[in-house]
Amino acid sequence: MDRPATLSASFVRTVKRPGRYGDGRGSHGLSLLVKPTTNGRYSKTWSQRLRIDGHPVMIGLGAYPVISLADAREKALENRRALAQGKDPRRSRAIPTFEQAAEAVIALRADTWRDGGRTADIWRSSLERFVYPQIGSKRVNEVTSGDVMRVLLPIWNDKRATATKLKSRIGGVMKWAIAQGHRADNPAGDAIAAALPRTGGQQTHHRALPHHQVGDALAAVRDSDAWAATKLAFEYLVLTATRSGEVRGARWDEIDLESETWTVPGDRTKTGKPHRVPLSNRALDVLADATAIVDESGLLFPSPTGRQLSDATMSKLLKEHNIGAVPHGFRSSFRSWCADTGVPREVAEAALGHTVAGVEGAYQRSDLLDTRREVMDRWADYLTTRRQGS
Repeated sequence: MDRPATLSASFVRTVKRPGRYGDGRGSHGLSLLVKPTTNGRYSKTWSQRLRIDGHPVMIGLGAYPVISLADAREKALENRRALAQGKDPRRSRAIPTFEQAAEAVIALRADTWRDGGRTADIWRSSLERFVYPQIGSKRVNEVTSGDVMRVLLPIWNDKRATATKLKSRIGGVMKWAIAQGHRADNPAGDAIAAALPRTGGQQTHHRALPHHQVGDALAAVRDSDAWAATKLAFEYLVLTATRSGEVRGARWDEIDLESETWTVPGDRTKTGKPHRVPLSNRALDVLADATAIVDESGLLFPSPTGRQLSDATMSKLLKEHNIGAVPHGFRSSFRSWCADTGVPREVAEAALGHTVAGVEGAYQRSDLLDTRREVMDRWADYLTTRRQGS
């Protein structure tokens, strides 16, 4: 694709070659920056180069397609007029602080978080603890990669998981700022990822039990005096080898008793795709027990207040009964059992709802439901046998 003398709407829509493309003479410094993203697509953002007080300055005008070529040209002309009138176009718009921008992002995403606002609280708590003291009061257009590094480096080795999530959250706020036209780049993007240490922080794994101890853990929980929904949710999680959020948000309209299948919708899976889970006889028994606690929420396992169980509920249950694992760790127990009993890798990965990458994934189009059904039946039988102490 040839570089045009001036931009056109069709060129902006179709260009896929990374680079900066100017809008030609008389465009008041308008240009389009095209960059590849990690998901194989391309980001396209507008910026304008002006000289303010004798210094060259890049002003972000927003991201395409939210801001069209016509919109970007209009904004560029407005900024040039402001400059001609002795005004600083950067101050002609109210640019929010990082904290204000973060709150705007949380508000925008609130409707997609179906956990009673807990995700919003987690975002806010982590930002208030680690980020706001450093850059909360800075305007989003003034935050630099150095600022982000100063936030992340003190915890990068000791709290790698927390730091990684913070980097993602800061990046989300900055992408919002780009779309709003407050800046042209993301200071928490690829450049900082390359600069952060790759070693020095030891990878931590979710605490898990050896698979031969899982049956005893189930028995301990079933015999406890915990809230019925919590006990049933935990056993259902173990039997289905699914994630805590998938189970806590499970609803009766996701269950097909005729086909003995539970379909987790894509908005609650890690891959973003629906995941079909074959239900063993024991899992169906758990659902039968759960009919005794049905309420108006539609949840399989509602809390005492009729809301979704919190992510700390099952963790607290395990801790109170001295079970040396976290809920997510039982997926590792299941995976180890698969390896020890000869379950093929692709079947085990499909049971866990993982996406198989590379050539293998390209050719594996089936979700292997019937094969996985046999595996989940064997897993349930194994846990029952272990629970009976044979």
